[in-house]
Amino acid sequence: MVVEVKVSTPYIPAAEPLYHWRQRWPHHLTPDGVAALARMIPQAGGERELIAVRTPFTGEQIGTVPACNAADVNEALARARRAQKTWAQTPLAERRAILLRYHDLLLRRKDELIDVIQMESGKARRHALEEVFDVVVNCRHYAYHGDRYLRTRPRRGALPIITWTWEHRHPVGVVGMIAPWNYPFTIPISDALPALMAGNAVILKPAEETPFMALLGAKLLREVGLPDDVFQVVTGHGREIGPPLIAGVNFVGFTGSTATGWIVAKQAAEHMIRCSLELGGKNPMIVLDDANINSAVEGAIRGCFSNAGQLCVSFERVYVQSGIYDRFVSALVKRTRSLHLDAGLDYQVEMGSLVSADQLAKVKEHVEDALARGATLLAGGRARPDIGPYFYEPTLLADVTPDMLTVREETFGPVAAIYRFDRVDEAIQAANDSPYGLNAGIWTRNERFGRMLARRIQAGTVNVNEAYAAAWASADAPMGGMKESGLGRRHGAEGILKYTESQTVSAQRIIPLAPFPGLNVHAYAWATTLALRVLRRLPFLR
Repeated sequence: MVVEVKVSTPYIPAAEPLYHWRQRWPHHLTPDGVAALARMIPQAGGERELIAVRTPFTGEQIGTVPACNAADVNEALARARRAQKTWAQTPLAERRAILLRYHDLLLRRKDELIDVIQMESGKARRHALEEVFDVVVNCRHYAYHGDRYLRTRPRRGALPIITWTWEHRHPVGVVGMIAPWNYPFTIPISDALPALMAGNAVILKPAEETPFMALLGAKLLREVGLPDDVFQVVTGHGREIGPPLIAGVNFVGFTGSTATGWIVAKQAAEHMIRCSLELGGKNPMIVLDDANINSAVEGAIRGCFSNAGQLCVSFERVYVQSGIYDRFVSALVKRTRSLHLDAGLDYQVEMGSLVSADQLAKVKEHVEDALARGATLLAGGRARPDIGPYFYEPTLLADVTPDMLTVREETFGPVAAIYRFDRVDEAIQAANDSPYGLNAGIWTRNERFGRMLARRIQAGTVNVNEAYAAAWASADAPMGGMKESGLGRRHGAEGILKYTESQTVSAQRIIPLAPFPGLNVHAYAWATTLALRVLRRLPFLR
């Protein structure tokens, strides 16, 4: 049964040039399109509360989705378990073909995908494009390398020739994913691809603010041949459907705040299942005296204000060495003030909207608190309701102190604090002086020195002369957080092997390793000791 979905028809005013994008309203978000997407949500029967989904560009309602309950989650789990048994037996070559067809379909239809991402999240088009490209990159990587990660591998046995050992990889079963609103396509779909390639079924719980992009991603997966129920989407409130989802799956992946991550980890432990958590960040950017100022400024713009700062790897702390501090800050302030904010569907827009009234309130609170406590406003610092209800100017602060909210907490908005330092060791110490450790950036003309410094920073990814894209887009390399920024990694071998159970199978030949009835134990001890001494001295047998 599917709950009736109510949809509001977009209003196209006679003359509102700032909202000209309404004339390109995506067909996926028309009343018929929304209803078609919502029909994919598993339902156990009965009436459901409807959750209104609004576009941040104007605050108007796009449509509604049902607030699923525990019964709906159990229905999805039952379907997933049945579908997974067949999917796990599907040859890797067929799974690979589905991922490659998905890769090609996304590139063909990237414009309509970007339209939906923008309407739902309010981000600038260039940042929505990054989402599509990220999923495409992960499709290609796991399609071509998934079999290499998953194949059975011979391992060294206890004794050469006598013991033969193999490592097998099996899917964990049903994977539950709880995704955030800031990257509604990248995070849930890119994380689901390796889980699917490994033979698992996936149940995705998207954020209440951005469910339609998740549903569209699922719809397109079915179009390229993924069997029904192998990938499902359940919509609703996390506090209500999160616990039954975690209780019923074999692995849970969560991306979101550190506070919620603690809750997810605790619930996973209670059910003895593994979890992967990408949590908060208070990421530092370090600019050395020898840095190319223009390059560093553009890096700061991307690192601080991409997706209006609603990015887990964005910079909220910028440390600049004294030798170029004044020139860098002057150039960065000028560039920040020139940023093009708009609700448009063109690539000229450099920063879009915050996602909601709650997010806007948090950003305003952090900036107002900092200014009240003595911070200096270098750029921005005000809301822009003339553009849209949740727009806020990109903001730079100086003279911030530890008692300010923007220092103690993750702002998750277009706000960055600038600090001066003299010695490199001071910057490294300041960068590491945080409970978080997700991402960092270093700008210097001496790449070798930058890479050396990067190893001293306590962060899961560190980019040299780049904000975040270099590490993020390296699909063959692990990406994740240290300290309170999370557990586990996405991308690379770790990004797919976490969705598997390893199994060791050993075969003993000729003689057993342990004493057997009738064997002289003293002779066994002597012979084994001699064998171990020989193995110690033969490099090719170690």
